[in-house]
Amino acid sequence: MPVYIKSNIEKIWVVGIPEKAGTYKGTKKEIPLTQLEFIGSKRKAEKWLESFKPYATLYAENLQDGLPIRAATDNNSKRVYRLRLGEIVKILGEAQGVPPISTTGDPLPGQWYRVLTNDGVIGYCFSFRLKLFNQNEGSVQYTVPTQKDLPDPDLDMILSKIWSSEIYSQMINTGRINIQEMEKNYRFDPGQDTGIARIILPDLEKQFTYQRIISEGEHTWNFEGTNLIMELKTNTTLSVQFTESSGIRRTLLFTALSSKVDDLIIQENARRETQFMTIYNQGPVFSSNNYGTITFLQTGDFTWTGYDLLVPQIIPQETKGGGRINMDLYISPSYEERYNGAFTLTFTDTRQNNTIYFLYALDNQGLRLEVVPDYGIENITVMRRSPSPVVLYFFTDTPH
Repeated sequence: MPVYIKSNIEKIWVVGIPEKAGTYKGTKKEIPLTQLEFIGSKRKAEKWLESFKPYATLYAENLQDGLPIRAATDNNSKRVYRLRLGEIVKILGEAQGVPPISTTGDPLPGQWYRVLTNDGVIGYCFSFRLKLFNQNEGSVQYTVPTQKDLPDPDLDMILSKIWSSEIYSQMINTGRINIQEMEKNYRFDPGQDTGIARIILPDLEKQFTYQRIISEGEHTWNFEGTNLIMELKTNTTLSVQFTESSGIRRTLLFTALSSKVDDLIIQENARRETQFMTIYNQGPVFSSNNYGTITFLQTGDFTWTGYDLLVPQIIPQETKGGGRINMDLYISPSYEERYNGAFTLTFTDTRQNNTIYFLYALDNQGLRLEVVPDYGIENITVMRRSPSPVVLYFFTDTPH
């Protein structure tokens, strides 16, 4: 067909409509921009037509209010549209991509599709919450928005963010990052891709299967079909409430962090590597007439020989003197004048308690270590010393 006009302002094409094959006689029709593609040549158009035939009559009904359409076939890609419950989309074709992850940690069953909304948005949607159907005749009936379906910028903002446990916010505020806890990814997930909201915390893991997220007033939403409610306190603070089986109403707070959890872990690993390299560069071999020789390797491993005087009070009897150093501890501000920091030595060849905590201090001659009792550690921070501390001094083998 001939194309006469493209209007980006009105978002339409004006095209010629034939009365019969090859005859136009000035009949014109307006078509939305998204419903017309230029292929480049007749041969290419015919080839495209063959590939599109399986999808020519294929549509999908959305079964999950708020289901996102994304810019790419990845659940972490940018969301370009949020579908209403019952909204119909046109299937344009299949697409390869990474499937979303279920509440069990397994990939969801389904397929990524390239889709077109009635509003003209094109993107990718995973089929787990779509009901596919063929429409050969007549017009497809689209859902008419109700008052509850109208755009909700605040809800869009909530669904676009990652809501982490306030535990992580406390870590950031104190500057003490516990990587092991960060890696567990404690969070609140509204579940707009699956219709299953999840709360994951150290002492709690719950899930709520819902139909839609409905506004219950200013900055408050209900997950229909559940007793779960969320309230936006600030742009970075979200309150989540639910009723436990005992009937007690529980409220939890989650926060939108300024940095991604993965980035925080990378930064903390870099800090630990810097601390370790300070010790390594001072040595890496440290020796004592009484307590043997400690050698640190650039890989983070260590060997320790000649430590007989520390067995078994400090070092387990059966160990062969090798393991890993982990710069996973912080120190109380009250110790910062006397010590550079703290670390953990973990012996890898013993069945008994194989972890020893140390405060450490470096000087021009060597390395001073002080054994920290288990009760001296709180939240990965050395808060108390032993009333009768065991102090070990090692000289640097290489002069500095």
